[in-house]
Amino acid sequence: MENWDEIRTAYQVARMGTVSGAAEVMGVHHATVIRHIDALEKRLGAKLFQRHARGYTPTEAGRDLLSVAQTTEEQFGQLASRIKGQGETVAGELVVTSITGITQLLTPVFAAFQLEHPAVMIRFLTDMRLFRLDYGEAHVAIRAGGVPQEPDNVVLPLMRMKIGLYASQDYVARHGMPTEATLPQHRFIGVDTQENRAPFYRWLRERVPPEAVAYRVTETVAAEAALKAGIGLGFLRAQEARQNPDLVEVMAPIPDWDSPLWIVTHVDLHRTLKVQSFLGCLKSAAAGWGDL
Repeated sequence: MENWDEIRTAYQVARMGTVSGAAEVMGVHHATVIRHIDALEKRLGAKLFQRHARGYTPTEAGRDLLSVAQTTEEQFGQLASRIKGQGETVAGELVVTSITGITQLLTPVFAAFQLEHPAVMIRFLTDMRLFRLDYGEAHVAIRAGGVPQEPDNVVLPLMRMKIGLYASQDYVARHGMPTEATLPQHRFIGVDTQENRAPFYRWLRERVPPEAVAYRVTETVAAEAALKAGIGLGFLRAQEARQNPDLVEVMAPIPDWDSPLWIVTHVDLHRTLKVQSFLGCLKSAAAGWGDL
């Protein structure tokens, strides 16, 4: 194609669904967007969009173009991230993605790292989705569960979190102290998916009926808040539970509930000075975290 600007315009129209939305993202006038779409459709000899009152909907040809354009944009993003990480100075953007449950542990690490490297701007992402390191979406990922298996990634162990089962004092006062035998009679805080592979949630599904999980969430922070509010029994990192005097230990952590954490980096960025400097700071802090 002679004009990649037209393809980029079509991609943004398909992504945003409207000419005005694409124009705002690209920083151009809406007339420019319409001119690009018309020229591209003429060059290809096919309609890329169905026009209607609510905006633009891609046709089959438009969806094919969108797929190619999206892959191209992602590959350029990956290339840009790798180039940014190849410098010999610790500066620029550092993107770290993690599960939400260890935010309190990581924040002091970020503070120490920026104190030592003030030219670094940190983006800390705790979205539920799995970020693609091979597409340059993050420099470092901290993941829980089984060993990550994606190709071209470097995987290092970080720590094992010890998880126990707890209740608030208010819950115990209202419902009595649970025992392993009476667990099915109690209310639980769980996750809103059967696909969660955390070992303690698998243990729970094997021992209580589905209706016992009366409060379901998608975020760790929401589960912790519900536990402290007395909504039901819930799982929590042992160290954090010990810091909250309102929580009562129902079942102590057992090895089968341990949740391993992994440091994951892409092979192309793993040896860069910026990533290695951050990993050194992270490992140094983790050595002092003790029993988690």
